[in-house]
Amino acid sequence: MCGIVGFTSFNQVLPTLLKGLEKLEYRGYDSAGVYVNNGDQGDYLVKETGRVADLERATENKNIKGTSGIAHTRWATHGGVSVENAHPHASEDGRFYLAHNGVIENYDELRDTYLQGVKLHSQTDTEVAVQLIAKFAKEDNLSVVDAFKKMIALLDGNSAYAFLLMDRQEPGVMYTAKKKSPLLIGVSDQGNVVTSDAAAMLDVTHDFIELMDDEVAIVEKDKVTLFNAQGEPITRLPFHLDIDAAETDKGVYPYYMLKEVDEQAIVTRTLSQYYFDDENNIQNIDTKIIDAMKAADRLYIVAAGTSYHAGLVGKRYFEQWAKIPTEVHISSEFAYDQPMLSQKPFFIFLSQSGETADSREVLDNITKQGYPTLTIANVMNSTLTREADFALPLLAGPEIAVASTKAYTAQISVEAILAHAIGHSDLDLKLELAKVAVEMQVIIDQKEDFKAIAESALSGQHSAFYIGRGLDAAVAVEAALKLKEISYIQTEGFAAGELKHGTISLIEEGTPVFALLTQAKTAGLVRGEIAQVAARGANTIVIATKELAKAGDAYILPEVNELLMPLLEVLPAQLIAYYATLDRGLDVDRPRNLAKSVTVQ
Repeated sequence: MCGIVGFTSFNQVLPTLLKGLEKLEYRGYDSAGVYVNNGDQGDYLVKETGRVADLERATENKNIKGTSGIAHTRWATHGGVSVENAHPHASEDGRFYLAHNGVIENYDELRDTYLQGVKLHSQTDTEVAVQLIAKFAKEDNLSVVDAFKKMIALLDGNSAYAFLLMDRQEPGVMYTAKKKSPLLIGVSDQGNVVTSDAAAMLDVTHDFIELMDDEVAIVEKDKVTLFNAQGEPITRLPFHLDIDAAETDKGVYPYYMLKEVDEQAIVTRTLSQYYFDDENNIQNIDTKIIDAMKAADRLYIVAAGTSYHAGLVGKRYFEQWAKIPTEVHISSEFAYDQPMLSQKPFFIFLSQSGETADSREVLDNITKQGYPTLTIANVMNSTLTREADFALPLLAGPEIAVASTKAYTAQISVEAILAHAIGHSDLDLKLELAKVAVEMQVIIDQKEDFKAIAESALSGQHSAFYIGRGLDAAVAVEAALKLKEISYIQTEGFAAGELKHGTISLIEEGTPVFALLTQAKTAGLVRGEIAQVAARGANTIVIATKELAKAGDAYILPEVNELLMPLLEVLPAQLIAYYATLDRGLDVDRPRNLAKSVTVQ
């Protein structure tokens, strides 16, 4: 969701701040703003609704100069989309400027209790926070850091925040704090940065200090001072992030999503090489993970969105190969309605970003109960990987498009490898994954086929369906999500056998019904259900394996092991969604109302 960047430097910061916001566009936002301080020469606050490009245009011809500043992209929560509600927010006396990610749950109470007589210019919780800082600094004669801490101490326990504060009286200093929302401090010879995502500042530094929950930091251009929750100074060494800044660029691609679809074959090969040695033995999975999972009487996969869908596939691997009963839960539900657990549970958290707020809430609850936890994520210095007992990497590289593609297939691959490691699969999984990677490339190279399918089946349509059975049903829900989230075509994915229990009433003349058919055991049944919707006027688009295909099917999938077919059959769905979105003239990478990292509950 919202993105934060800050930079205190020896050089001009505006270009770097704006470029940083561009790198954060994938997170989802509807307005943006920047504050730059030039010391005695003045300061500048510019905010705009719309895209970062609109903000850039607004800063032109203003001769903005300054060696320190903060910037923000906002995804509306409290208050609508307006310049007044955009960040950074200023205190009434014009002294303090604050950018904030997260939600202050008790902001109404704080406003009514402390800010009577203060004129507020927005509807946001963030403005309440900055006005409180100004009030405490002035009326209580507190230092900036003490006023900052006093404001934070008033926030209720359910609040989430990543704060970045500047005082116009101290132009080279930034104050920052976090709880339940990611924030990093970057260090370099050019100066020091604060960012909610390291990718935004890779042009400045690859060395970052993790800010932990309830900590506060004072960031100057040549110094960083950290304080723990008790207010005591602490030290923490930076970690080096080994990512090429070019990996976060589109390169020759028109959209990140297409680039990330194309990278899935490479990611699959990378995972196979990382988790298997030359003798096909498992490597880079701590034996403590394997032992803890073998000792469990039930696995609980907890995730949200696309990661949840990957968990539905992984369930089959853990039960069939590892022989361990497995449940898959939506994190936002589990967090507040925990089911009865088994005697020896083991928890697996799936996440692309490693910062999913709902999953973090579950992880916190489960940790307090003393159960073992594993996070499988794409960002290994994230909150979920850091706070779980164990962590395994997806190695997918930066995923920028809001619609997840390569993280989904990477999660399925790692789940398969992990189930193989703790179980008794007869598969030569390393060889099978190599075959998958080859066939992935074959499918990816046939983009024109999917463009034609998308345009013929979905042009002008307002609804569509994906159906399948078994693993195909698990992929169907992900395929439906891909189509609906970027093309805005209302799409349902479900088990084909459920058609006659209600959904078939929605079938009209020409309704697109995509059928996934890769599981031999249920192929005949799915064919029957295809016939049922066709008889009611549906336009059926069948995606089937060569073995199960019939004349008239829309696309024939290459053959790999049946259990690994989800890794292939999702690719047509991704590309069909991509081309359906292009056909409607929409932004593939940044669909409305959505954010890449859901860091609020």
